Amino acid sequence: MAIIKDFMGIRPSADYVKKVAALPYDVYSSSEARKIVEGNPYSFLRVDRPETDFPESVNMYSEEVYQKAKDNLDDMIQENILVEDSQKSLYIYRLTMSGRKQTGLVCCCDIDDYLNGDIKKHELTREEKELDRINHVDYCNAHTGPIFMIYKKQGMINEIISSWIETNPVEYEFVSDDEIKHEIWVIDNTPTINTLKNIFSEIPALYIADGHHRAASAVKVGLKRRKENPDYTGQEEFNFFLSVLFPHDQIHIMDYNRVVKDLNGLSSSEFLEKISEDFYVELRNAPIKPSQKGTIGMYLEEKWYELKIKENKCSTDIVKNLDVSLLQDFILQPVLGIKDVRTDNRIDFVGGIRGLEELEKRCKEDMTIAFSMYPTSAEELMNISDEQKLMPPKSTWFEPKLRSGLFVHKLD
Repeated sequence: MAIIKDFMGIRPSADYVKKVAALPYDVYSSSEARKIVEGNPYSFLRVDRPETDFPESVNMYSEEVYQKAKDNLDDMIQENILVEDSQKSLYIYRLTMSGRKQTGLVCCCDIDDYLNGDIKKHELTREEKELDRINHVDYCNAHTGPIFMIYKKQGMINEIISSWIETNPVEYEFVSDDEIKHEIWVIDNTPTINTLKNIFSEIPALYIADGHHRAASAVKVGLKRRKENPDYTGQEEFNFFLSVLFPHDQIHIMDYNRVVKDLNGLSSSEFLEKISEDFYVELRNAPIKPSQKGTIGMYLEEKWYELKIKENKCSTDIVKNLDVSLLQDFILQPVLGIKDVRTDNRIDFVGGIRGLEELEKRCKEDMTIAFSMYPTSAEELMNISDEQKLMPPKSTWFEPKLRSGLFVHKLD
């Protein structure tokens, strides 16, 4: 079952909402975040990336930096840039990209659902990244960025949300610099809130789409607070973490492409001969954006190739049959010598939002070969999570990105 909870959101005042809203903290490098803040002092990056208020020499993981995150959040509340709602509510968050809409429910989810597996994962987390967000949440005493989750579509939920949108005024409506339209409605009607809670309680699982480190960190802070408060009831705010839940058929997963620095000592002809053992390799006269599973585009020496996996190389294992796994298992590791894509500095990743032109550009600048991938599907994500298996790193690129700063959830 999926337990959801309404909460008193801390949200931007209408005059500041576009200025406050920021892409997730991990989308930016520190230098990129600094440039954003320099041009917009109201950006929520001053909370999510507080090192932007210090010289570049500062240790971004130091206590003074985390304390600055808290101070900046408190200042935004004190100055009424952010305002706390007077009653607990749920919220509707709709994003529109190129005419395609995805509509989610903003709520809090139970850390026990995460611990018992009703909130399912498909990625490993790294301890140092977890520790950063643990400190951030603990110092701020708040969740400042939502976890992006999906659930198997449910008709009644869609009907309730659609009806609310049709009969209630929009709270926020703005278009961000990347031309994504953002709209938010406040569900402050107790019977409607209770109905949604009851329906979700019958949904067997929620699936983390994006935000594994934030989710793990929120849970660990919750467990820490439980130890500090041995008489806790389970209803305290620290037992829940900020989330946006979308039906699985509305999300858009794009390709997550790869570029590699060299051919591992092979000539182009030797490389093509080796990969032909496992793939059908065809030279094409146009860029290849794969249109079906088992097909990979490849750009090498200013030429595009289409690779199709040979039938006897396909697997019945759901993870091994992912296109990113086929690339890893038959090209990256055995031919190019890239064993761990997390740590090997010869490989880099390019989100599909940047287009195939970016792959060609990188090969002219600092890379030798590029691979364009067919996107992983929401069904594959859920099936892998159901089997308690893990996807290879960088398997999914979600667009559009949720904005941070639109909702803050306090832990007390």
